[in-house]
Amino acid sequence: MAKPEYWLRLKPWSLASLLVAVAALAAAIVLRVVLAELGMSLYFATFLPAILVTALLAGVPAAAFTSVSSVVIVWWAFIPPVFEFSPLTRGEIHAITLFVLSTALLIWFGHLFRTGLRIRKEKTARA
Repeated sequence: MAKPEYWLRLKPWSLASLLVAVAALAAAIVLRVVLAELGMSLYFATFLPAILVTALLAGVPAAAFTSVSSVVIVWWAFIPPVFEFSPLTRGEIHAITLFVLSTALLIWFGHLFRTGLRIRKEKTARA
């Protein structure tokens, strides 16, 4: 496992954290477009790993930004009719709700990971 300094080098409210969030979001969008071209309709599948990576590297605020942005992007660009905000069906609302709950758990896990590393770093600094 990498040293805590590697994982904690980005401060949660910094510009670098926002750039990590935007980069992860862009990678997820590109992968989602490729999957759409292959005929797969997994709306949120590519965004879950992006949110986890963002939570681990950049912290809770950047991961929350990625999560909210993912919902808006999927609703606008991938849920038919594409490239417009239309009323959601009950199934789409359930998919979005499940995604938001899943991302809340991923963000919480990332927060716990970063908190544990911070505690470990403080203990090793005192010893």
